[in-house]
Amino acid sequence: MSHTPHELHEEFPEFADKMSEMKVSDAHFAKLAEEYHEVNRAVHRAETNVEPTDQFNEEELRKKRAALKDEIYKMLSA
Repeated sequence: MSHTPHELHEEFPEFADKMSEMKVSDAHFAKLAEEYHEVNRAVHRAETNVEPTDQFNEEELRKKRAALKDEIYKMLSA
């Protein structure tokens, strides 16, 4: 485990311009992107023990991040 934040622009560099456009033009996409960033930051804080949590909660956060990432990818690749 790298303990490196999984920022959207690093996860989908090929969609960088499209993400910027969609954050402005699509309120649902903007909300998903913001939620992803919030969950991603929570995962990173848990992994680095800045805000320690139990293993179950950390795993749930990772699952939520993955689900958001999948939904964002579907919107970007549509």
